[in-house]
Amino acid sequence: MAVRLTEKPAETARKLFGTDGIRGVANVYPMTGELMLKLGRAVAHMVKRGNHRHRIVIGKDTRVSGYMLETALASGLCSMGVDVLLCGPLPTPAISQLTVSMRADAGAVISASHNPYQDNGIKFFSADGFKLPDEMEADIEDLIANDKLHHLRPTATSIGKAFRIDDAAGRYIVYAKSTFPRHLTLEGLTIVVDTAHGAAYRVAPAVLQELGAKVIVIGNTPDGKNINRGFGALHPETMCKAVKKTGAHLGIALDGDADRLIVSDEKGNVVDGDAVMAICGLDLIRRKLLPKKTVVSTVMSNLGLDQAISKAGGRVVRTRVGDRYVVEEMRRNGYSFGGEQSGHLLFLDSSTTGDGTVAALALLAVMVESGKPISELAKCMTVFPQAQLGLAVSSKPELGSLPAVMNAIRDVEKKLGKTGRVLVRYSGTEPKVRVLVEGPDQKAIDGYAAQIGSELKKAIGA
Repeated sequence: MAVRLTEKPAETARKLFGTDGIRGVANVYPMTGELMLKLGRAVAHMVKRGNHRHRIVIGKDTRVSGYMLETALASGLCSMGVDVLLCGPLPTPAISQLTVSMRADAGAVISASHNPYQDNGIKFFSADGFKLPDEMEADIEDLIANDKLHHLRPTATSIGKAFRIDDAAGRYIVYAKSTFPRHLTLEGLTIVVDTAHGAAYRVAPAVLQELGAKVIVIGNTPDGKNINRGFGALHPETMCKAVKKTGAHLGIALDGDADRLIVSDEKGNVVDGDAVMAICGLDLIRRKLLPKKTVVSTVMSNLGLDQAISKAGGRVVRTRVGDRYVVEEMRRNGYSFGGEQSGHLLFLDSSTTGDGTVAALALLAVMVESGKPISELAKCMTVFPQAQLGLAVSSKPELGSLPAVMNAIRDVEKKLGKTGRVLVRYSGTEPKVRVLVEGPDQKAIDGYAAQIGSELKKAIGA
């Protein structure tokens, strides 16, 4: 199956927001204190409905720039008469969950997820815990770009206040533990947990320890500038080495904001998001808990996932890249489980966004119930060889306007025929173009990916 994705870059419709909020170098537009203040005012205006005292929850990861941006965002929100609930460093899904449980009007997370420490970003959740739809983000941009709020300035007691939620971490730990079956325990298991010096450096180990596991924690000493550096989901080799060294039953690696998960089996081999989706999806089908026997994934997921689910009588529905689009598809059609190859796993019966810790607990529940090690469970899926490239670009024109690039793509598609596929797309969060080639022979597809990448470099390389 040869498939080409040449969609327009997401920012053609929106100037600030990408597929996962706004991102950039901290203290450089758009990630400046000045824009955060304006963003706070715009979001506050959008969520104010009714006469009650409005509240917005703010969380962040461990980047040094989080202090600056958090203060500016809170100032903008308070200036519009909205109270702010400050949670400090917490995973993105914790803020989503706290927004709902505290009956707040919205939630905000200051994080650039897997990006290096000098970057930062921001994303918002509605009162229902789901990420803001594209249309609402476009309205926020319009309010900022056209300075529509300068005349709205509450005074006296109408100005908002800021409160620190001291037990925010404890609230999330209780919630995460509640997603693990009560009749099961993690006693007897040794688990390596790599928190990437990020937002989950305290809560993720605590959840697993309180459920009975012996936890070996690495990547849990954030200093403001070491987030994602050499640890976490971007560097699973660190986790894998720790698993082999300690003889742990498995390893869990989270990214900077802990909304995604990469796993190591007991032998120190990486188990990516597709394999975890296959394991959990097949278990849900077996227990008759998967609506319409459907798993939702993106176009980046391995064809092996489709085969594994199909053999059990189910199917895989694909969306464009971005966990928000997976969630939209799930909500639109009544599905409950899906995710991305990168490790964003979504269990809508318990969460409204990707949660690395909750996903790990779901996998652990299958492992404990079955009595099988992760290496055995992962055999449910045969992985098709993939070659992936991420290339920095100077601009993001429509791929169809680049003749040499399109010729290279067509040439590879012709060579693959029905035995593989080609995906070329722009990143929605970074100035990059991503190339994926899937087929039966690793050496061949590595060459095909390099061929396409070479033309992309010539045309739009940074």
